[in-house]
Amino acid sequence: MPLSIKEIVRAVGAIDYPSTLRDETVDSVAFDSREMQAGGLFVPIKAERDGHQFVRQAIENGAKATFWANDPNDAPRDIITIQVDDTLVALQALAHYYLEKIHPKVVGITGSAGKTTTKDMTAAALSATFKVHKTEGNYNNEIGLPITVLAMPADTEVLVLEMGMSDFGEIDLLAHIAPPDVAVITMIGESHIEYLGSVANIAKAKLEILNGLKENGTFIYPGDEPLLSEQMPSDPPFTAIRVGLDEEEDVYAMSINVALHETTFYTSMAPEVEMSIPVAGLHNVRNALVACAVAYALGLSMEMIHDALAGFHLSANRMEWINGIDHSQILNDTYNANPSAMKSVIRTFAQMPESEMKSRRVLVLGDMLELGTYSQAMHASVAETIDAEAISQVYLFGPEMKALNDALVDKGFPVSSIHYYESDKEQLIADIKQDLHPDDQILVKASHGMGLIDVVNALRLQ
Repeated sequence: MPLSIKEIVRAVGAIDYPSTLRDETVDSVAFDSREMQAGGLFVPIKAERDGHQFVRQAIENGAKATFWANDPNDAPRDIITIQVDDTLVALQALAHYYLEKIHPKVVGITGSAGKTTTKDMTAAALSATFKVHKTEGNYNNEIGLPITVLAMPADTEVLVLEMGMSDFGEIDLLAHIAPPDVAVITMIGESHIEYLGSVANIAKAKLEILNGLKENGTFIYPGDEPLLSEQMPSDPPFTAIRVGLDEEEDVYAMSINVALHETTFYTSMAPEVEMSIPVAGLHNVRNALVACAVAYALGLSMEMIHDALAGFHLSANRMEWINGIDHSQILNDTYNANPSAMKSVIRTFAQMPESEMKSRRVLVLGDMLELGTYSQAMHASVAETIDAEAISQVYLFGPEMKALNDALVDKGFPVSSIHYYESDKEQLIADIKQDLHPDDQILVKASHGMGLIDVVNALRLQ
């Protein structure tokens, strides 16, 4: 990192620290005392628990300095204490200062689905030429994003940031902490509709990323999403690039070939260069097109990024093929789920080539969370993507999946091939194991909170 105490005091507008230690430096930041590194700055966040309770543990783990927003008389005396009004606001201000100091190009990525995969693809493509730092894990909110920024090496040339949200104002905040040179919206779906009330409101909240877009920046978005296209000004103060699978878009894919572990395609930017990604699905082609468009906006050719994009690694539990028991193959996509993403993955799964053994395709689907009053209808709508000619067995888990169960029955899907479990995960696992055929292909998809990673682990070849 490293930053001096006097720099930090100035960056966050704190009360001056008059000690001779003001020239001391810290080289890391943590808000979890268990992750504190020696010589770092601790940020006690006030949330369900007051982080000030853990300052002593942070000191024991090597913290050199801490923000402090409680009574100054209660501040510890054996550590550099920087008095602030609000520790979270101070963390965000410090991240903004450090970003301006290092001054990398910033790519901000948001969207209802696909943002993590797009982030990983984009970072991989750009790493062909640039020194890249990216969001790791779920560090994409008002706490995680500043921590990601402050973890950036001083020689970083491009910072790729995932920006998450659940309500209005959150993307606006993130886009002002780290104003993007390139802003991306991957798609508009139903995630967080429980809080925002409509897909139109979700689009409005995602478009807050433009509030922080730098002058003469670039905005990349799906051209076939009317909720975005209709809100584009006729003469925007930025470069707008529409991506998609249609020739009407500014950047599009053609000659797409989907295999089990790889998808190849060509782009309108370089029709002679075959691009490759180590994952299946048209939705992943869309994600890759965004990565290609970002690279192009930052001056890279398709030839330059070809090998790096082909070798990118997905984050854990996203479209991850795993060897299962009885020679089965498990497609683990348990990180998260919303209706648009679930339908897209099921379509991709149904189109995957069968093995020489003519394996069955089996779905294991769990509840999609945060859909509010729309939940029953949206779970039921998934039935439109499930075809008995492509899918042999369907296992459904969770109270909300009862709506999909009923919709499949109404649709005429064979009742003997539908298995519903409201809450008994152990029985679900036992029944899948009992029914498993050699070489079955099994898709496991649900919101992370449903814990279907337990199903994946139970079926995994040890």
